[in-house]
Amino acid sequence: MTVRSPFADIDIPDVGLPEFLFSDLGEHTDRIALIDGPSGRTMTFGELAQGVDRFAAALGERGLGRGDVIAVFAPNTPYYPVVFHGALAAGVAVSTVNALYTPDELAFQLRDSGAKVLVTVSAFLDRARAALREEGLAVTEVVLLDASRDEASTPLPENALADLLTTTAERPSVALSGDDVAALPYSSGTTGRAKGVVLTHRNLVANLVQFAEMQRTTPESKILAVLPFFHIYGMTVMMNNGIYQRAAVVTMPKFDLAEFLRIVSEHRVDRIYIAPPIAVALAKHPMVEQYDIDCVDIVFSGAAALDADLGHKVAKRLNCKVFQGYGMTELSPVSHAMPEDRPDMDLSSIGVALPNIECKIVDPETGEESERGELWVKGPNVMREYLNNPEATADTLDADGYLHTGDVATVTDEGVFYIVDRVKELIKYKGYQVPPAELEALLLTNDSIADAAVIGVKDAEGEEIPKAFVVKQQGAEISEDDVMSFVADRIAPHKKVRVVEFIDQIPKSGSGKILRKDLRARENA
Repeated sequence: MTVRSPFADIDIPDVGLPEFLFSDLGEHTDRIALIDGPSGRTMTFGELAQGVDRFAAALGERGLGRGDVIAVFAPNTPYYPVVFHGALAAGVAVSTVNALYTPDELAFQLRDSGAKVLVTVSAFLDRARAALREEGLAVTEVVLLDASRDEASTPLPENALADLLTTTAERPSVALSGDDVAALPYSSGTTGRAKGVVLTHRNLVANLVQFAEMQRTTPESKILAVLPFFHIYGMTVMMNNGIYQRAAVVTMPKFDLAEFLRIVSEHRVDRIYIAPPIAVALAKHPMVEQYDIDCVDIVFSGAAALDADLGHKVAKRLNCKVFQGYGMTELSPVSHAMPEDRPDMDLSSIGVALPNIECKIVDPETGEESERGELWVKGPNVMREYLNNPEATADTLDADGYLHTGDVATVTDEGVFYIVDRVKELIKYKGYQVPPAELEALLLTNDSIADAAVIGVKDAEGEEIPKAFVVKQQGAEISEDDVMSFVADRIAPHKKVRVVEFIDQIPKSGSGKILRKDLRARENA
């Protein structure tokens, strides 16, 4: 049975995202669009639009246009949307890079995406320069969002964004359509190493108008952008949604509870989009009582499952409404959410499908539709493909346009969905994707390790963390701490192995596939 959204379909404009967001600022030109949380500096919508125009012109000056890619490797700042939308306005796609990445991980994404310009900040230059010394990259220039840099030898020219924005060149005239590629964030999908997710302008425009039917942000709203813009949740729901609704977006470069509470209180933020670990702090930390945050009206949780009891504690403590949604990078990202006018909806659910979306629940073993099974999603927000990876695309996106999410769901007669299990192997640590296969491959490069498998387990706070089951090489001396340090030295912090157990043999099928269900059963025994 196909389950459609209870909301009527809405028209999706067939335009490029910059035109959709900036073509008619009208009375909002002088309204504040962005606030730098730490410093309080502001940027109006008019200044944002001018910056977008100038960055597009600067890229055009360099000969970049449709078919080209730039990469952004930076924390949240008010200049992130300047660069993001300036590139799109020039016809250039943007590959957003996890700010925690190591040089090796950054180099992989630069190489795979074919990025020709790397936009970053001075604090990330050591990692950026190390990545750029690797072979096979197309990057020819580095652009710094801030002007600070040292005298270290650099593999490529480094220029300040402020200098690029002074260009007097004409902005390139690019007639964008909804089918043009806009963003290339990287996702592990349902399994394996990170893959470039090809999101079109139509995908991103569609998800903005779809989400607007569920959560009704207004120009009077203030949105806290503490979750990163490089993550599709931050990109769409915070950065682009704020611009679309003409609301002020308050940026934070990273999460720090005291700074988070200060910024919410000082700027009177009323809408907070979070991942569950922040909900834990809001519900339990005594520091919350030290700040006046009665301005908060809406807390919306995504990126990982929110425990309903925890959500209710946040609602009670902050005297606000708490909602939950569901999505994936491949869905631009939101496919399901609790409507703002339904605060009574079961908080353990993911709400209902957004407008223009239809879903199926399919038994992964039989391929038949069932009451409990893998959630399949179809709609204008579904990605076009995985970059350079037709096999992974075919595994995830079927011929009828349904994206197979890898999550097991049920649905009520009223169309309310629940995620009840997982088919995919992906671990979600604090909302970040951790692919077990990547960690296993890394572990096997250690000469003291004969075999390894990684699964997600729950810690004392109910957070999913990576646990490694390790088989030692005969005669090898290696401890749990040695294993964890080996991984931590070679990978982004959110991917670190946090628990290690030595075992005699990794359970595998006849074809050699790791039997993770056996490891989970061992864990729960």
